Amino acid sequence: RLRERLVELETGLRESPEPAVQAATEYCKQLCQTLLEYAEKWKTSEDPLPLLEVYTVAIRSYVKARPYLTSECENVAFVLERLALSCIELLLCLPLDLPENKWEEFQAFVQVAHKNLMENGSRELHILTTLTQEKGVWKNPVLCGILSQEQLDPDKVNEFLVFEGPILLDMRIKHLMKTKQLT
Repeated sequence: RLRERLVELETGLRESPEPAVQAATEYCKQLCQTLLEYAEKWKTSEDPLPLLEVYTVAIRSYVKARPYLTSECENVAFVLERLALSCIELLLCLPLDLPENKWEEFQAFVQVAHKNLMENGSRELHILTTLTQEKGVWKNPVLCGILSQEQLDPDKVNEFLVFEGPILLDMRIKHLMKTKQLT
């Protein structure tokens, strides 16, 4: 049902007689409302995978709709960026790693979505793309070394910090503090 609803939204956007900014604003509003309805159904503490599927379906739909969304509408970039950050928050909170085949499937999806968006000049999935570079959310060898307080080459640590960027690092730190793995 979610996919059907998102296809309806995309069709409405494409066929809208409204000015581009107004059509984009309405699409973004309806997308957010739809996602809230679907996301509320899942208790992430019990099983986070259905919510990850909701985010994946939404991002895929957004990528398809992006050519019809004008950048003059400030919500266009904001909605996708917020969706990507919500997806990252969920991935950081997973109690266990995704099964390898699910992770590889998700990685491939994010890479393709990011590439398609870049063709339209959109970089909103950049942080999510950064997170999916390794074999898991917490699998980067330098990150593992930092968390286990190993002695590491300062250049490798700096390289890692630059690669992650301030937003993703901040999200990791907040998660570690929230789960009392970092004080």
